Amino acid sequence: MSKSIDYGNLMHRAMRGLILEVLRAVERDGLPGEHHFFITFDTRHPVAELADWLRERYPEEMTVVMQHWYDALHVDEDGFAITLNFGDSPEPLYIPFDAIRTFVDPSVEFGLRFETQESEDDDEDEEDEDAPAIRPHQEAEVVSLDKWRK
Repeated sequence: MSKSIDYGNLMHRAMRGLILEVLRAVERDGLPGEHHFFITFDTRHPVAELADWLRERYPEEMTVVMQHWYDALHVDEDGFAITLNFGDSPEPLYIPFDAIRTFVDPSVEFGLRFETQESEDDDEDEEDEDAPAIRPHQEAEVVSLDKWRK
């Protein structure tokens, strides 16, 4: 038996449960009103499925937008499958909930950020020295993706 309560993991599980419920409602009923999602996920996650060219272009993380056009949304207990359009090329993806780093619905100014473990943070700090634009780019992605809306 553990000698302490792991609030971090309990909170992450609850937040992923919220995403699961939201996506199941969208799977059943579609996106209501102006709701849309920006979902950033770790493309290195062993269960994440994406085309090789997408993995090459986004070797660490990728932000996808679920808004006007998406197809074949299927949600299970571990993640969701969806087909999204990348430059007029529909591509199927499978995104495990454990791979999600941020989930944002800008229509209602709602967002979740999943913090990584300390050991991963140490690795990221080393990577940040080589690529200092990673964190600002994450925030800029939400704004820059608007230019692709139709």
